[in-house]
Amino acid sequence: MKTAEPGGASDSALIRIILVDDQELVRAGFRMVLDAQPDMRVVGEAADGAAAIDLALRVHSDVMIMDARMPRMDGVDATRQLRQARDLPRVLMLTTFDLDEYAFAALKAGASGFLLKDVPPEELLFAIRAVHSGDSVVAPSTTRRLIDQFAALLPSGEAAVPSELADLTDREREVLTLVAQGLSNAEVARHLFVSEATVKTHVGRVLAKLGLRDRVQAVVYAYEHGLVRAGQRP
Repeated sequence: MKTAEPGGASDSALIRIILVDDQELVRAGFRMVLDAQPDMRVVGEAADGAAAIDLALRVHSDVMIMDARMPRMDGVDATRQLRQARDLPRVLMLTTFDLDEYAFAALKAGASGFLLKDVPPEELLFAIRAVHSGDSVVAPSTTRRLIDQFAALLPSGEAAVPSELADLTDREREVLTLVAQGLSNAEVARHLFVSEATVKTHVGRVLAKLGLRDRVQAVVYAYEHGLVRAGQRP
């Protein structure tokens, strides 16, 4: 487990990152790329999920780059525990294979998104900045494919309708359904004949009312509660 020394006054503008991977060479490669960025600093490293949780409780960080498969505690379990605590870093999950079961489990556990481990450096940097700003790094089309691929993991039968859904207006529920079907904000706007800014406002209200962090969680929520079904398209 490694931590970085505190920096100077300009540190307030930095994205503080914790790297979690059981392979030291992988962490070293990521650290080289990230520390070379003017707006990023690796503030710690851990080799498994348990060590990552301990580190996150002791070292202030904004984003945790987490491997899905690790000994002792994997990335999914660690993410679930991190999200149950307050003011801990957002998790960007890394997976070895596209659309594997860990990716879906990671989103359910509260990860802000996932990437393949061999992602080009520029995509990794974009994803870190997006996660730090509160966005999801899973493209709508990828989310749709992911949900369709692992529909078998979703609850079967009639699910109880959660009470908080009653707080949504008809338009907010419609927007939630379209987002869950894989549409981007621009596509939702065209579908409903409204502006993209209006859609963004609706999405924000949906997330706030349902207590969700980002649109990835909104997609999972909609499928879990039967608002949409795998394979359904607008």
